[in-house]
Amino acid sequence: MSKLWWQTLGTGKEHLVLLHGWGLNAEVWRCISDRLASQFTLHLVDLPGYGRSQDYGPMTLAAMAEEVMRHAPPRALWLGWSLGGLVASQAALTQPERVSGLISVASSPCFAAREAWPGIKPEVLSGFQQQLSEDFRRTVERFLALQTLGTETARQDARRLKEVVLNQPMPTVEVLNGGLEILKQEDLREPMVDLTLPFLRIYGSLDGLVPRKVAPLLDEHWPRSESLVLPKAAHAPFISHPEAFCQAVEDFCRKISAG
Repeated sequence: MSKLWWQTLGTGKEHLVLLHGWGLNAEVWRCISDRLASQFTLHLVDLPGYGRSQDYGPMTLAAMAEEVMRHAPPRALWLGWSLGGLVASQAALTQPERVSGLISVASSPCFAAREAWPGIKPEVLSGFQQQLSEDFRRTVERFLALQTLGTETARQDARRLKEVVLNQPMPTVEVLNGGLEILKQEDLREPMVDLTLPFLRIYGSLDGLVPRKVAPLLDEHWPRSESLVLPKAAHAPFISHPEAFCQAVEDFCRKISAG
């Protein structure tokens, strides 16, 4: 049986599941885990095939969400960054009674650009898939550099992301390709319309992968959700702006508790 790497920290009343993005692992949350662990019981997980969860091949979005939910507490707040945002959203769609609230970070229900929808050009994602088979470490590093582009601390933020990848087992090319396939193909814009649980979407104003134009479009399409755009942040706002990010998470949780 495949084993998912999972770590629980903190003793807060509210459980918070943290899901990382493509190519990375749960170590990406270490910059904020101490602060959040003082407020929540944190659940850090390496998604199937990533980091220390090596015993998996490529998976569909639905299968990935199902595997994570198998290990998750009965009820929790779910926070997903980038690809992790899609996994958290899929979990909320599949078993909404187990999700007390949803936070997506620098994520989109549809990552690929479509007609009248801003996103990553499909040919860019296809290019990454092609390059993975040629020089997969360099391709991952290029993708990480894109995530911090434009921020005042871009160089050190990119270095931190790179360390997170290199200090843990690397995903296989097949798993990375499977993740890019999810980013290319999935479109949860319509399924998420009917989601009624509390939902916060956090964006970086300088994000080159999930453009901030997505925020007002989803404000209109998903009127039950709320959005927050962090100024001067890019695709990894919890690394470049940890204080503002944690404050937003804590405020959202208080709001849910207050009913």
